[in-house]
Amino acid sequence: MRVYDIKDPQFLKALSIKELETLSQEIRAFLIESVAKTGGHLSSNLGVVEATIALHKVFDSPTDRIVFDVGHQAYTHKILTGRAKQFDQLRKTDGLSGFLKRQESPHDCYESGHSSTSLAAGAGLLYAKELGANLGHVVMFIGDGALASGPALEALNFIGHDHRKNAIIVLNDNEMSISKNIGHLSKFLTKLRMRKSLRKLRTTTRKFIPKPFVNLTLKVEKRVKGFISGHSYFEDIGYRYYGPIDGHDFKSLLKVFEIAKSESHPCIVHLRTQKGRGYALSENDQIGSWHGVGPFDIETGEPLKVNNGVISYSRAVSEYLLQKAAKERFYVITPAMVSGSELGEFQAQYPERFIDVGIAEQTAITMATGLGLEKIKVFVSIYSTFLQRAYDALIHDLARHNVNAVIGIDRAGIVGADGETHQGIYDIPLLMHIPHLTIAHAKDFEELYAILNYAFDVHQGVIAVRYPREFIAKKTLDIAKIKPLKPSWDVLHKGEAATIITFGSIVDELKKAVDKENLPITLINARYLRPLDENILNSIDRTVPILIAEESTLNGGLGASIISYFSDHDLTFKTIKRIGFSNQYVPQGDRETMLKRYQLDAQSILEAVKKLYAS
Repeated sequence: MRVYDIKDPQFLKALSIKELETLSQEIRAFLIESVAKTGGHLSSNLGVVEATIALHKVFDSPTDRIVFDVGHQAYTHKILTGRAKQFDQLRKTDGLSGFLKRQESPHDCYESGHSSTSLAAGAGLLYAKELGANLGHVVMFIGDGALASGPALEALNFIGHDHRKNAIIVLNDNEMSISKNIGHLSKFLTKLRMRKSLRKLRTTTRKFIPKPFVNLTLKVEKRVKGFISGHSYFEDIGYRYYGPIDGHDFKSLLKVFEIAKSESHPCIVHLRTQKGRGYALSENDQIGSWHGVGPFDIETGEPLKVNNGVISYSRAVSEYLLQKAAKERFYVITPAMVSGSELGEFQAQYPERFIDVGIAEQTAITMATGLGLEKIKVFVSIYSTFLQRAYDALIHDLARHNVNAVIGIDRAGIVGADGETHQGIYDIPLLMHIPHLTIAHAKDFEELYAILNYAFDVHQGVIAVRYPREFIAKKTLDIAKIKPLKPSWDVLHKGEAATIITFGSIVDELKKAVDKENLPITLINARYLRPLDENILNSIDRTVPILIAEESTLNGGLGASIISYFSDHDLTFKTIKRIGFSNQYVPQGDRETMLKRYQLDAQSILEAVKKLYAS
């Protein structure tokens, strides 16, 4: 059967195990070929092909709800629900989402781009049944990297206490989240894998125990099993535990899912899978390089697009940290973003000064607070979209204690293919009102290093340094020769007709365009979003139009802060226009296209300001 012919999962009901195995091979080949052309999440999807097929054979989606923890492990689910023909547009502008999308299919019952949400969402679905929601079984599919996160553990604890509900949790255990899993829970699961012979203990003992003594025996059994294997943890918090199960063996998968389906009690099915299965390069990946990839050559694994002479902002920050670490001691903390933030080389060179806390963003921020209280310098590398999860820790811990800490906000602004859940457009409003916090966003490589030097060597308190998911010309810079850049703005061009205030990489594009056309525009680089440069705000000509462009949501952003400043200081102005993202979620799409769509490219900004001073 060709994957393009699949319309819905019902056809699986009639397939034999041999036919399921053939289908799994076809789907793997399709995934490798497709993702090689478009890019996307590869290894996480290759690891769950059999498990996803088995789930759809045993359960009846969409009546039965299958909640995937982060949709980037749901490509097989998309194929089985009739979307293979759309994979040539995977993660492209207006194309097939790389995550689950409720508007794409009735089989996508929940959307998530961040990990560790499936258990709480599934709990909500289970409780909805009690008030008449028309749904069947609820299956929550989660990886052990996500299970170690706070939100997942909270929900795990909650669900286990209600023995009336048949919550079915499928734990996909591949020893990886994106990079290697961190922490005690990962080690605990490793112990379970080593004790397969104990899985049948309950079944065996029950055959020979008189009925009146079953409950007593079960308590003793749990203690014995706990002593030998440690696996009483799940049972102690209320679950029936099945596993570890070979997550690539259809016979075992179908059997255990049928058992879970017939349970009247919360249960956990522990699958042992191989991340990247079926493609040797991804199978052997131990650092997460094949988790998310761009288009690549299948034979060699080499990327099709070679970025000669340029590096990402993430890499530029990593190179700064390497230079800095050679001369002074500090810690770098990241929540499972070693590969994404290109920190692998720093980790290799300075393992004793590198801390990966796993998928635990709040822990990363609060841990930085503890370090700062003891006068230890710390750099927290975190994606803008994941910083949202650490919001309480930012307010309650890091900023309130007013310790010295640098937060490197990676993927700030439009991120492209990952879409709504990953756009870095909300951190500015999140941070703007927090006491003791400075925010900066450089326009280029050199300015970034100057700001980082200020952040490390001069600044007192918490400073957030934003940088985008963009590539820049590679330059070898000696950070010791770069002067720290204190909070200030820069007037790059003077004109009498209007003023543009903006920040980030768009600044240089606007400067070139304004110079080329010799436009009568004042262009201001607002490289420090907080504090505002009051000297410049007090001195600019407010009798002409002011345009504020920001790659951020407008409510609570830079423009809102400037308007508030003018109002608070009784400074009148003629016209202020703001360009940014209003009350909306921004979908996936390549960065250049999306900036044009939302009038945040240089041409659109100049056209807008020309209209202002011409009217």
